[in-house]
Amino acid sequence: MILKELEPKLVALSTAEKAEVLEWLAQSLGEQWLGIEKTPGVAGGEACIVRTRIPVWTLEGYRRLGWSDERILKNFPTLRASDLLNARAYALTHPDEIQRALQRNQAA
Repeated sequence: MILKELEPKLVALSTAEKAEVLEWLAQSLGEQWLGIEKTPGVAGGEACIVRTRIPVWTLEGYRRLGWSDERILKNFPTLRASDLLNARAYALTHPDEIQRALQRNQAA
């Protein structure tokens, strides 16, 4: 019931305000992320899409290059649209972690 009441208010928020809401929600979840996991020995322990070895930073890197969700999904056929939403939410709430991963892998 409360979610139905909140939905119009959330939709009306600016992008920056939505990012703040995501950050707050992420903090309230702690390290548990729907659709994202960190597994030692898989992709260097980086945050990945569950059931894959695809790091969140990889998807965020393509997004920053201007790739659309459609293009990403076409190039990663095992992913779902919900995976991209989860990755985006994670990237928005962990910007320093994602930036460090992008820089590490760009230099490699």
